[in-house]
Amino acid sequence: MGSLGDWPEPVVCVQSLSEKGELVIPGQYIKPQSERPSFCLKEMNIPVIDMTSLMTSREETMKQISEACREWGFFQLVNHGVGIELVDRVREIWREFFHEPMEVKQKYANTPKTYEGYGSRLGVEKGAILDWSDYYYLNYLPLCHTKWPAHPPSLRELMEEYTNKILKLGAVLLKVFSINLGLKEDALQNAFGGKEVGACLRANFYPKCPQPDLTLGLSSHSDPGGMTFLLPDEQVSGLQIRKDNQWVAIRPAPHAIIVNIGDQLQVLSNSIYKSVEHRVVANPDKQRLSLAYFYNPKNDILIQPISELITLKTPALYPPMTFEEYRRFIRTKGPRGKFQVESLKSQR
Repeated sequence: MGSLGDWPEPVVCVQSLSEKGELVIPGQYIKPQSERPSFCLKEMNIPVIDMTSLMTSREETMKQISEACREWGFFQLVNHGVGIELVDRVREIWREFFHEPMEVKQKYANTPKTYEGYGSRLGVEKGAILDWSDYYYLNYLPLCHTKWPAHPPSLRELMEEYTNKILKLGAVLLKVFSINLGLKEDALQNAFGGKEVGACLRANFYPKCPQPDLTLGLSSHSDPGGMTFLLPDEQVSGLQIRKDNQWVAIRPAPHAIIVNIGDQLQVLSNSIYKSVEHRVVANPDKQRLSLAYFYNPKNDILIQPISELITLKTPALYPPMTFEEYRRFIRTKGPRGKFQVESLKSQR
């Protein structure tokens, strides 16, 4: 296994492989039979929540959000307050970045120490089976020297505007989640570190794949952070979630933002809210782009089940651990299987 300072093998950008036009993918992208995608999926979709209904039908909408967090771990938000024009511009500006010349993108090549920048792999295990995707990872909060691309020129300004909208949306949802758990409305925000939350973005680019039945755009995993705001590609689907031990293909609602519960919220809620396994399939004919914005606890704050949720009948399921400790574990292993923090239960 490599250290967190370097990759164990030379990194090859998937986009460059795709553009060669080969009919066979390299062996390091071929998944074991048990992990390959199934295209005969259960016909279901995640709940769609209209945020404006929090004003007009508050009780019913709160109930819908509660059920989504408990039963699905995912829901789609419409009328979420992030302008449609802004959403479209943000998607388009990242599409422009991924179509910059390779020498421009390589200036921002990342390392596994922070993952920030342009990259194509997750985890530092030598010989690991890789995913058919490239990405750009940005740290935004806590405030730091963010590795902004210089091109396209308007990318930073657009992303700062988008970030402010997502941060406001995240704060609103944490209040809703807290109230639905029977807690004070600021309970989860305080558990995240109050105003000192973490925020980061992963822009995902999934090139065309000649053998999508053999690989995945992103391996099955759950998100290690607090919650995720996913801006999907409205033209090309690919996201699947595991529900009742079956894979369900997600059909994005027009102009929706997909929200999912992360591992840290599952811990804080003592498994009342579910951090759900999901993956992305590859496409043989079309490129796909999505933006995952992660709203996270402060790095050094201790995450553990909230005391008000612990009783004799519902003892704490997880040991205390800082988000930074947990994230280091994920960075070493990469996305893999069902909810990494489940393995911590045995350490109680």
